[in-house]
Amino acid sequence: MIAIETKQLKKSFGAVSIVKGIDLIVEQGEIFGFLGRNGAGKSTFINMLTDIIQPSSGAYTLLGVKGPNNQVKKRIGVMPDYSTFYGSLTAIEHLKFLSALSGQPVAKVRCMEVLQLVGLKAHAHKKTAKFSFGMKKKLGIAQAIIHDPELIFLDEPTSGIDAESVIQIHKLIDQLHKKGKTIFMTSHNLDEVEKICTRIAIMKEGQIVKIGTMDELRNFYRSKITVRLKHSSMPKSEQVKLHQWLKSVGTDLEIKDPYVTITIDDEKKIADMIRAFNQCNVDVFRVEVEEPSLEEIFLDE
Repeated sequence: MIAIETKQLKKSFGAVSIVKGIDLIVEQGEIFGFLGRNGAGKSTFINMLTDIIQPSSGAYTLLGVKGPNNQVKKRIGVMPDYSTFYGSLTAIEHLKFLSALSGQPVAKVRCMEVLQLVGLKAHAHKKTAKFSFGMKKKLGIAQAIIHDPELIFLDEPTSGIDAESVIQIHKLIDQLHKKGKTIFMTSHNLDEVEKICTRIAIMKEGQIVKIGTMDELRNFYRSKITVRLKHSSMPKSEQVKLHQWLKSVGTDLEIKDPYVTITIDDEKKIADMIRAFNQCNVDVFRVEVEEPSLEEIFLDE
């Protein structure tokens, strides 16, 4: 079953276009990562799907139901980017109140189970006015999963929290995934989505510019590799032939004995170059490969 489907979903505020016609399909059981810089339109996109704001145009379905639909809301969970809570209520009081508000009230034992899952069991009876930012993030996830939803939206679930809490939340997402939940999460952290997401969309300026698995995205973006070889002395009889061959292999060729620097479009050519040097009686002592980081490539604007 398709968990999320959007067709030309758009949102503008006045003359400013934020989401510019998104077509997207997320299959049931995926951990789908929505990657982009702050301001790319990720939260606005989630807010439309969860009926917090209305699309300017386009259509969407959640779990096969055309949205907006009040009944399907009972089957989804939402953790917004900035969760706000009543400072006078405790963590467990929040979960009981919010679950009742959704029409699916839960018992105290269920509240404690969920608080343990997110690492807040010891703080179950503490008022949220005393919660740190990271604790509020965890409570935001708890309220999103308290009613055991099929589809879970997590908007920047680990932004601004400590490393230990990040690991804990990643483990929780993995547990939810193993239970068959579909998870749609936004992030501007490439390392995070690389670790836990089954498929990723890259959003820039309100549009999806690329979508696929991590391996598919790597192959798409890594089109230029700069290679620097340190080699032994090159026989004069082989120099012209080797230099001409190198020009046919790549671009930006630079020869400064004992180094050759060249830009290629396929890492398989590195092995070809080493063989060519050896055939010309030139030993290769060192191979250095320089690539832009995936963070730089994916989020380069």
